[in-house]
Amino acid sequence: MNRQDFLDRYQAGERNFTYIDLSGVNLSGVNLQDINLTGANLTGVNLSWAVLSQTQLVGVCFRRADLRNTVLTRSNLNQSNLSGANLTKADLRFATLKQADLNWAVLIEADLSNTDLTGAKLDQINLEKAKLNHALLIGAELMEANLTHASLIAANLTGANLRESRLTGANLKDAILAQSNLTEADLNGATLRSANLTGADLHRVVLTGADLTDAVLDGADLSRGNLTGAYLLKTSFKKAYLLRANLEEVYLLWSDLTEANLRGANLRRADLSGAYLGDTILSEADLRDALLIESHLIRTNLEGAKLTGCCIHNWEKSEVELNKVECEYVYTEFDYTNKKPKNRYPSDRDFLPGEFGQDSPQDSQLIPVEFTEYPNWEALVYTLVKVADDSHELELMIQGFETKPDGFLLQVRANHLVNAKLMSQQILNSYPLMKQKLLQKRSDILGLLSLEVPIFNAEEDLDAIPEAVISPAIIEGNNHQTLYQEVSRQIQGILRSQEPEKFVVSVQRLLDFLAKNGVELEDLQHQVIIQGIVQRAQKEPLFKENLFRWEQVATPSERVSLMGELVRFAIALLWEE
Repeated sequence: MNRQDFLDRYQAGERNFTYIDLSGVNLSGVNLQDINLTGANLTGVNLSWAVLSQTQLVGVCFRRADLRNTVLTRSNLNQSNLSGANLTKADLRFATLKQADLNWAVLIEADLSNTDLTGAKLDQINLEKAKLNHALLIGAELMEANLTHASLIAANLTGANLRESRLTGANLKDAILAQSNLTEADLNGATLRSANLTGADLHRVVLTGADLTDAVLDGADLSRGNLTGAYLLKTSFKKAYLLRANLEEVYLLWSDLTEANLRGANLRRADLSGAYLGDTILSEADLRDALLIESHLIRTNLEGAKLTGCCIHNWEKSEVELNKVECEYVYTEFDYTNKKPKNRYPSDRDFLPGEFGQDSPQDSQLIPVEFTEYPNWEALVYTLVKVADDSHELELMIQGFETKPDGFLLQVRANHLVNAKLMSQQILNSYPLMKQKLLQKRSDILGLLSLEVPIFNAEEDLDAIPEAVISPAIIEGNNHQTLYQEVSRQIQGILRSQEPEKFVVSVQRLLDFLAKNGVELEDLQHQVIIQGIVQRAQKEPLFKENLFRWEQVATPSERVSLMGELVRFAIALLWEE
């Protein structure tokens, strides 16, 4: 039938043109709304810009037809043949194309939103920049299809075959791709947020830079896939296969990799912060420079894995064997301000083979801090607060304190694993400056706290001063050098820890005790006592003030005692300065 006869019959009100032959006819721009062309032969027909909305086109042959900008909304094209047809910018919203043949068809920028393409054949179809939002593509064949920058938001592609298809920059947010075949598909830069890819075959898939935040890939096979730089935040990979997959620099924050197999995977510089790795296989995986901040490793298999340079800040591990990993050093903390790991451990060398799997006193929660002089406790407390504030989520608590022959040992407990050696050095480096600041501002601090500088009360406080203790064995041994060292150590401790009102009494008791036992150490007077008083006064302005105050309030008996004379001699030296 020619064009004019067909249009005349349509204008006359006829709508049933089933099995009509209009092959090659030019019907560009015509309005054929509500027509029934079931089984018609429209091979090579020109229907560009035509309107065929709500039409019956079941089983129609549109092979190589020109359907550019054609309106086919809500039309029934089930089992139709559109192979090789040009549907660029065609409007197919809410149309049905079940089991239709669209192989090699061109649908660039076409709108197929809410279209039903269940079981359709779309091999090598061109859907570049097309809209397929909420479309049904269950079991559809899309091998080598071009879906570059296409929009498939919430589309259902369950069981679809997308092998070697191009989905670069495509938007598949909330899409369902369960049991689909995406082998060797290119999804570079694609958006798959909250997509369901359960059981999908993604062998050798390209997902570089793709966004799979909150996506579900449970049981999916991504073996040898390329996911470099992908966003996998809170992504579920339960029982997934990622054998030898490239996951370099991926973001796996808070992802679930329970029972996933990542044997031989490349996870260099990957961020697995907060990730769950229960019963996960990471044998022979490359985790160099990866972030394992607050990650959960439960029965994780790391045999032969490379862990050099990874950050293990506050990680949790249980029943994990680390003796067979390859690791030269790790970082125990993360600088959130500069966004990089810190505190290399070991700090000055590399691990020996198998050493990382051994418990190390340096890598612990207990930090030993050695002081050469008795610390100012107020300054020490502020120092610990400052050090903790400089480290993210770090809390420090004083665990114990004891006197050693050559100084004082402070035990500090951290709330998570730290490099004890580096943390101890940080405390010691911060303490002097904090002490200086505190002494300069102590009166202001006490004022802000509504506190007063405590005044020594002899009637109440003298009984609290302990008696000096010198081992009888040291005295009886008649070893002058040993006795001198022990007495000197005790006196230095008293002078560093007590105020003048108390140390005058404490040291005098010690000297009286020695005198009763026939021990005279006159050289202690200048070398230890006077020198100790002067040195402390030079370092602590508040102590110096208290020293001068003592001279004004001391009783006559205190002033004429041996210790009183030594204190006044030290004060005289300070006045000369």
